[in-house]
Amino acid sequence: MRLASGISMKPCLYIFAKAPHLGKVKTRLAAGIGKVHALRIYRAMTAKILREMQDPRWDTVLYVTPDDCAYANFGGLWPQNLPRFMQNGGGLSERSARLFRGKGPVITIGTDIPAMRRSDIAAGFKALKKNDAVIGPALDGGFYLIGLNAPVDPELFTGVRWSHAQTRKDMCAAIDGRIAFLRALEDVDDLAGHLRHKALV
Repeated sequence: MRLASGISMKPCLYIFAKAPHLGKVKTRLAAGIGKVHALRIYRAMTAKILREMQDPRWDTVLYVTPDDCAYANFGGLWPQNLPRFMQNGGGLSERSARLFRGKGPVITIGTDIPAMRRSDIAAGFKALKKNDAVIGPALDGGFYLIGLNAPVDPELFTGVRWSHAQTRKDMCAAIDGRIAFLRALEDVDDLAGHLRHKALV
């Protein structure tokens, strides 16, 4: 395992990954089903996403928090073969902006969309060849994927209201250019989202 340098000739996929500590992950889901069950679901979703999203067509990098867990693997949950890039604190707007400071097509995702597939990432990078941005809409008004042809203005994410019904609308309004949209998927963020996802599988 190595820390990522942020320099690559390939398109890059960054996966936001939070250390699986009891009571620190999926707090809105935990409010409905308890901390232990929420942690199990989080670990299962994370494992599925990290397994699914590795592909030789792009570099896959874990974007991890907290920083002191950069070298951890949590019983194999964070694969040793994937490079790591530390989030280094700050709000979500600031942490998102850091990923688009380099050059080339970049896509970022989280681990909350168990229905997401490798084909969605491939479709996103394909869309960036003809568009300035690509967004994977989440059914709650947010988005599960954003891709941009970096570098971009570091202030791009500043006005976005995160975890809000208008999150995607804010993001689209901030992007000055042509946006492509992928299929809409369920974001498993709380008990209602978890139950809707279970009903579909």
